[in-house]
Amino acid sequence: MYLTQNSVQQLPAFRLKKPFAREGSGSYHHQPLPGCPRIPISLQLRQYQRQAVTNWFANNGRGTLKMATGSGKTITALAIACELYQQINLQVLLVVCPYRHLVTQWARECEKFNLQPILAFENVRSWQSQLSTQLYNLRSGSQNFVTVITTNSTLINDGLQSQLKYLPPKTLIIGDEAHNLGAPKLEESLPRRVGLRLALSATPERYFDDGGTQSLFDYFGPVLQPEFTLRDAIASGALVHYLYYPILVELTEAESIAYLKLTKRIGRSLLYKERKTGDSPNFEDNEDIKPLLMQRARLIGAASNKLTALRQLMATRRETTHTLFYCSDGSLETGRSSLRQLKAVAKILGVDLGYKVSTYTAQTPLAEREVLRRQFESGELQGLVAIRCLDEGVDIPAIKTAVILSSSGNPRQFIQRRGRVLRPHPSKERATIYDMIVLPPDLDRETIEVERNLLRKELRRFVEFADLADNAGEARMKLLDLQKRYGLLDV
Repeated sequence: MYLTQNSVQQLPAFRLKKPFAREGSGSYHHQPLPGCPRIPISLQLRQYQRQAVTNWFANNGRGTLKMATGSGKTITALAIACELYQQINLQVLLVVCPYRHLVTQWARECEKFNLQPILAFENVRSWQSQLSTQLYNLRSGSQNFVTVITTNSTLINDGLQSQLKYLPPKTLIIGDEAHNLGAPKLEESLPRRVGLRLALSATPERYFDDGGTQSLFDYFGPVLQPEFTLRDAIASGALVHYLYYPILVELTEAESIAYLKLTKRIGRSLLYKERKTGDSPNFEDNEDIKPLLMQRARLIGAASNKLTALRQLMATRRETTHTLFYCSDGSLETGRSSLRQLKAVAKILGVDLGYKVSTYTAQTPLAEREVLRRQFESGELQGLVAIRCLDEGVDIPAIKTAVILSSSGNPRQFIQRRGRVLRPHPSKERATIYDMIVLPPDLDRETIEVERNLLRKELRRFVEFADLADNAGEARMKLLDLQKRYGLLDV
């Protein structure tokens, strides 16, 4: 277990026992006081969820659960809180989420566990006095339990930081989509006085940030074994089976020229560092090429031929429902966040092809998001056209089909997006995923090796996802051309 000097002193002073000891006696589901944790009588934890709870207790109340998107991390975490309440009379549950919509989603789940959460985000006046009153009541003995759900952005503000010092020793902090909490300002804001710590993420490792990843594990504890992979989730029935259709897209001539220039610059930067240090080039540790890789990723994400491919794909699928369209959030011209592709996709689908669709972005108000979610569930809307805000944590299990227009080298985005579509739903036997993969242009001798190294990791993810699909043979044949083109048949 990774422990800094700062965190060694904060290990829980109380001894944690093996969980689930009381289930046979029936006392586990006894009626607690209002607002105190209780596992719902109807809930039966899956075997892997019980194992995750057991592993966290065995690690003395610290650890990171690396579980596939859609496999029930929230329920597992709340089961840990219930068990802690049984064992040590846990007093406070603090949940930290990256986005506002996840706060409301956690609140819905918490209510099923008999909790009455304070939603601490946005306007400080709406929650700060409520929180300070409840913490005072807890200390005076007139209240037994306090649940607080907040956002990353609220965590770093004085309004919440001023309250954290009043948290009692019997507090559990849960970091949802915890990879975000490895960023320096957020990691510094995590309460050191809280000894019971649980991180949740399908992808806890931070992209191009080994230091941030280590800081995360230093605070919450290491990834607990065994990990629960996508393959495990499908095999256990936690996620549905799927069909996978890669769609290979060529760059335009202008995009190819820009791509080639960026690849040459990346190659030269790697070569310079190798000559200077004598070390083999390493993409993850090279700060100089990160901006170039991001530029290239934006260029690929916004490739204009994806719109042509989308029109061809959906022209013959007018009756398709419950479909999610993932768009890129960048543009080649500005390199800044852009809604250009999102608007173009919405126009092709809604105006040209007559689909009933709506856009779903970070700017969509929370109340409107809830309306869109209900309309999507009922089939009133055939599709949602979204940018990144649907990547993490959003629970819309009715999604049956996904069309992924945005290609990203970030493995977290890759894993989150595919897992989002595979959540089980009564009306869904199997999911379908169309994945637009941009073919790099023909490269010269100077750039071919750089491209092979960059492609290898991304192609490995595509191949792995193809192998897990019900149409694995067909999906792999689609990728074979790309593997042959770059001599990556070993992937």
